Amino acid sequence: MDLHLKGKRALVTGASKGIGRAIAMGLAAEGCDVAICAREATGVALAVDDLKAMGVNAFGVSIDVGDRARLEGFIADAAGALGGLDILVCNASAFADGPSEEAFRAAFEIDLLHTRNACEAALPWLERSGEGAIIAISSISGSEDYGYDSVSYGTMKAALFFYVKSLARHVAAKGIRANVVSPGTTLFEGGFWDRVRINDPRSFAVNVAANPMGRMARPEEIADAAVYLASRRASFVSGTNLVVDGTLTMRVQG
Repeated sequence: MDLHLKGKRALVTGASKGIGRAIAMGLAAEGCDVAICAREATGVALAVDDLKAMGVNAFGVSIDVGDRARLEGFIADAAGALGGLDILVCNASAFADGPSEEAFRAAFEIDLLHTRNACEAALPWLERSGEGAIIAISSISGSEDYGYDSVSYGTMKAALFFYVKSLARHVAAKGIRANVVSPGTTLFEGGFWDRVRINDPRSFAVNVAANPMGRMARPEEIADAAVYLASRRASFVSGTNLVVDGTLTMRVQG
């Protein structure tokens, strides 16, 4: 299936590893030019090299997306380097744990506010595209309670649902779509569940067994959903939350 993404220009935050990196690579595989950012400079540089090796134009910088001025500067620079923007993917997360004020502030500033700030900065470019697409990466933790230890993370991931739904209705007439992807447990080297696998194998086994599919997701499986939502094939899909969890959650989507 041709996703009609060749020549499109995409920006992905938090893209040096894991789901964000897989999304950047998935978009590049479809022919998109891609700009990325993340905190860790070496990871950004390696990802940019891999993107360029795929034959696309790639641009990347190391920034803290919680710094609004630097985030806005990156978006402007990326649009300049790529010749515009058609796709925005907000993936960066603080992965904050617990009920402390510090955890709530970190989750608010990175998971929620960075998404809002990135969208506002990118909207003029996306409007010029005529086929603009926004994808925010949330989590099944935003719709199911996995314990008080994840309350700050889950609260801000839940807030993304409302924000993106409202945004989608606001920008629809401008030719821009906005959607959420909510991954379930996802395993990749150096990620949260990889650390659990190494440090607490019993807990890891329990969480794997909790999924009827008997495994966790690969980052590429989450990326495929995001790439589809970014494409013309999803031209009438906006304001939705696409859950990619291998049936881990038990609720009925309605």
